[in-house]
Amino acid sequence: MDFTRLPFDSDTMLEGLRPWIECESPTYDAGAVNRMMDLAAYDLAAIGATIERIPGRLGFGDSVRARFPHEHYGQPGILIAGHMDTVHPLGTLSKLPFRREGNCCWGPGIQDMKGGNYLSLEAIRQLQRAGVDTPLPVTVLFTPDEEVGTPATRELIEATALQNKYVLVPEPATADGGVVWGRYAIARYTLKTLGVPVHAGVDPRRGHSAVRQMARKLIEIEDMSTDDCTFSVSVIHGGEWVNCVSSECSAQALSMSKHQKDLDEGVNKMMALNDDESEVKFKVTRGVTRPVWEPNEGSKYLHQHAAGLAGELGLELPAHMQGGGSDANFTGALGIPSLDSLGVRGAGLHTLNEHIEVDSLAERGKLMAGLLATLR
Repeated sequence: MDFTRLPFDSDTMLEGLRPWIECESPTYDAGAVNRMMDLAAYDLAAIGATIERIPGRLGFGDSVRARFPHEHYGQPGILIAGHMDTVHPLGTLSKLPFRREGNCCWGPGIQDMKGGNYLSLEAIRQLQRAGVDTPLPVTVLFTPDEEVGTPATRELIEATALQNKYVLVPEPATADGGVVWGRYAIARYTLKTLGVPVHAGVDPRRGHSAVRQMARKLIEIEDMSTDDCTFSVSVIHGGEWVNCVSSECSAQALSMSKHQKDLDEGVNKMMALNDDESEVKFKVTRGVTRPVWEPNEGSKYLHQHAAGLAGELGLELPAHMQGGGSDANFTGALGIPSLDSLGVRGAGLHTLNEHIEVDSLAERGKLMAGLLATLR
């Protein structure tokens, strides 16, 4: 079977992708994510999958796990793992509508990562139409909480991955059109300051502002960044009334490292900032952590195999270890051969300029089909 001759058509694929993009699915809106899961479950069932709907927990939406008929059904095969949640709140379509100009198409979540998820389904569909039986059984798992660190579905992802031989993750392609075979470690934190309120219209100096102290801590935390471990504070909420010195302020922080030992040291630095003695108390709570994923021989083999297939398409496929965590952090850290960033080419993810290069739908779809058709 010559996978390069499969009749992928980017324009047709874009039409099929559009309903997914116009179904907004921000992580924190479980109902919205579940509406997206409904669409995905239908499209998977329409190409012959057996659908398992796994209820959400911790306030997040459901997951969809789909398995396709195969003579070796139930044996280790290929897992395609993706997430259907996005960072864009409901209403983003009014600012970032589905819109095409030439080879670019915009929309919330179109690059990260609904475009990659959709081309994966199209790859399965094209192989079916061509009468090609994949050497290994294929499972697709779509989850609802990757954009906030996968607090609810990590165990599900790991358990499903351990039942398979390979993991393919269609996150967006790298800037040079490459793939990812390793990712840095990431730790998240919740920060809180507790101040002493007072009526600001009388004399604010009599109180102790939680917002003021958080501002100081923000600078202190980000100044801890080194080449080995970076720190950032990106979300802050504080105060309720402008005429009252703030009693509480909360924030979210993130640290990232190329090596696990550097992340562990960074976590220790962050936790050492806890302070119950000062007039404004400062509390740090550690959140979810993505472990370092360093390329092992299995992931290197996957890349070599994918690069050979890309060469048949006239493409180069460099591999990278980089930041920007994904659920491949978990599968790769388990030692399961994993290859990430097999999705669409584009730019602007997480912004109001998020878009894809339309022709990459067919290009990367063929690459995914080639992997499914040849991995053993």
